[in-house]
Amino acid sequence: MPILLFLIDTSASMNQRTYLGTTFLDIAKGAVEIFMKLRARDPASRGDRYMLVTFDDPPYGVKAGWKENHATFMSELKNLQASGMTTLGHALRAAFDLLNLNRLVSGIDNYGQVIISPFSIQRETNTFCIYIYIYM
Repeated sequence: MPILLFLIDTSASMNQRTYLGTTFLDIAKGAVEIFMKLRARDPASRGDRYMLVTFDDPPYGVKAGWKENHATFMSELKNLQASGMTTLGHALRAAFDLLNLNRLVSGIDNYGQVIISPFSIQRETNTFCIYIYIYM
């Protein structure tokens, strides 16, 4: 049963707008929605579990855990707001702690994969990427 963890930057810098007027956060949320729709088409995705983690300070960064249903995940994703500081270190730590906790609870000791999504925007010196961590 794969665990797909989405770590989304919700710092205030994600309120920046592209030349089309869309915020970086809206693009990130849209990319996750597209990924979820495409993944749902694959019959192998039936056992997938999804986690949503943001850059909010722990424990508030965990918006949806692996036991949450799809509707809760999507609701939390749509309600994300950009504010505060970029706490990348804390967010990454929380994400990997959650994955390790799941590994211990489930008894599965597999290595994960990191996929860097093709959804990226280059604007001046700012680069925006979505990182999707998959733990199988």
